[in-house]
Amino acid sequence: MSEEKKFFAVALDGPSGAGKSTIARNAAKELGFLYVDTGAIYRSVAYSVWQKGIDPKNPEAVAALLPELVITIGYGEDGLQRMYVNGADVTAEIRLPEVSLYASQVSAIPAVRAFLLEMQRDMAAKDNVIMDGRDIGTVVLPGADVKIFLTASAEERAKRRYRDLREQGTPQDYGVILVEIEERDYNDSHRETAPLKCAEDAVKLDTSSLSFEESKEKVLQIIKERLHL
Repeated sequence: MSEEKKFFAVALDGPSGAGKSTIARNAAKELGFLYVDTGAIYRSVAYSVWQKGIDPKNPEAVAALLPELVITIGYGEDGLQRMYVNGADVTAEIRLPEVSLYASQVSAIPAVRAFLLEMQRDMAAKDNVIMDGRDIGTVVLPGADVKIFLTASAEERAKRRYRDLREQGTPQDYGVILVEIEERDYNDSHRETAPLKCAEDAVKLDTSSLSFEESKEKVLQIIKERLHL
């Protein structure tokens, strides 16, 4: 009997605004791995909750919605991950500011995390993946071959977000952005189910003083060294 093919799994965790998605997507492209943005998966649930007018702080009401949702992932020719809810492409809608606020609350609900857990693990069982999120190395893929905890100061993450929004033509006040990031950090790290924390066997990388290219190269270096690529 032939030995079952072993796929590599890279877990990239960290707080909101640390640059996980962009770095993971670019690193995955360079390595020929599948990039899985788990935040987008949770945002898809949050979008559905927001669209239905359900209180994200009501776990029973949110849990009651889950059986109605069929969440799937697709990849365009550009390699970008696209999210679908019941067949509808919601890739753009899940990035709305209102959905961002819902996402932190919805993702803290145990029923939501259980609903999405097997979906995420199944993807890692079928491909070489770089999966980013907040509990990938601690809960979703505790046996990941490489674990990296990507972080940066709240002030630096707020500056990056401020610049991104200004470039997109939707500027927001820096002070408001900073408060939202600090609030998200607190919520994510203090939730009862799968809180944001650095896995004991993860490599911690602070990108506060690094450019995007420097951050990406550091992540690639860690992955290649650990996987002997």
